[in-house]
Amino acid sequence: MFTSVLMIEKPLTPADVEFVTTLHGDDRISFVVLMQPRGKQDVLLRAIDDVALGEFDDAVREGEEPGGARAEAPAELALAHTLQALRDTGAQAVGQVVEDHPLDLLRSVVDETGADEVIVLTTPHFVEEFFHRDWASRARHKVGVPVLKLFSHAADDQPQGTGGG
Repeated sequence: MFTSVLMIEKPLTPADVEFVTTLHGDDRISFVVLMQPRGKQDVLLRAIDDVALGEFDDAVREGEEPGGARAEAPAELALAHTLQALRDTGAQAVGQVVEDHPLDLLRSVVDETGADEVIVLTTPHFVEEFFHRDWASRARHKVGVPVLKLFSHAADDQPQGTGGG
C-alpha cells in the first residue's frame, strides 16, 4: 500500500479529493492527514497573499479568522470532513490537528508510518514561497521522501502542482 502524508489548512474540496486519490493510478493508498488551523498562521502574511491574489475582501476579513483555541473546533470539523471524503473513495485515512511545530510533527509521522511521499495541499502563500518559508520548501529539508506541493481550488477547478521533491 502506498502511504501519503497530506498536509492541509482547510477541508478538501471534491476536486482535491479526486486528484489526490488518483495520483497513483490504481494503487491502494493510505493517507495520514495533518490539518493546521489557518488561525494559527500569520495574519499579516495571509492578508498580503490575499492582496496579491486580488482578493481584497478576504484581506480585510483575515483578522476575523478564529485563532488559538477558537481555531481548533473548526479545524477538527474540517479534518473529519476530509477524512470521510477520502474514505468514501476507498482510501484509508487517519489524521490529526496540528497544534504546534507542524514540520517536526511531519518528520515524526513520515518516520513512524514509513510514508512514501508528502503532499502539501494549500492555497498560494506568495510571501512565504518567495522566501522558501512555505511548508513544502521547508519540508523538503526535513523529510527523506518526495514532497509534492499542490494548490487547492474550488470544487469546479482542478488542483495544480508545482513539482515534486
